[in-house]
Amino acid sequence: MSHTDFTQKLQGLMQRVGISSFRALSRTAGVSERQLLRLRRFGVEQMRVDVLLKLSQALQLPLTELVATFSQVELVKDKDTPTQELLQYVAQLKKEYERSQQQIQQQRQILLQEFQQSSLQLLESLLLQFPTAAHKARENLQLPAQNIVPLVQKPLEKLLQQWGVEAIAPVGAELPYDPQLHQLLEGNPQPGEIVKVRYTGYRQGDKLLYRAKVSPVSLRV
Repeated sequence: MSHTDFTQKLQGLMQRVGISSFRALSRTAGVSERQLLRLRRFGVEQMRVDVLLKLSQALQLPLTELVATFSQVELVKDKDTPTQELLQYVAQLKKEYERSQQQIQQQRQILLQEFQQSSLQLLESLLLQFPTAAHKARENLQLPAQNIVPLVQKPLEKLLQQWGVEAIAPVGAELPYDPQLHQLLEGNPQPGEIVKVRYTGYRQGDKLLYRAKVSPVSLRV
């Protein structure tokens, strides 16, 4: 099936807004170069509505004019006066875009619910047992705290392990001071001097989430 080559039209619009290459347009609009190639070869008929909207913004061109410029069918008799057929086509595109946005929002809600459910499963023992243990501790002030700590510690460790989060160092550890990983609570040690961890820090893979809070060993109490 024959088709029109829209490359020159696209290049003209790019020059008008100072975009020098298809790669630059791809980055500016946030669409793939394959989508641009499809537009150049086949026009708007095989393009997704979200891609067309991004291109219209990048090219600073109203969606109606973009559709008219890259349409295989002659939809506009007077370029300043869109035909009813063109207006209907643009309205259809907008409806399609709104539907896709609703679907994305619904998918986000589903993913959030699944995330919350999996997190609650990991924290199940904490949720079920800790309130009772805390109540007993308030009733009996002689109840050792060490009996309650595992109820919190174990589910938390399990959750962090599931998310790939690891502690930089345990509380009480003594190790060389590293400004990249440690936040000083007091003192002014030099890198490499021994400090003690007061509050643990965390990282997730190569990403540092929280620096461990430390103080010089010489200042410990």
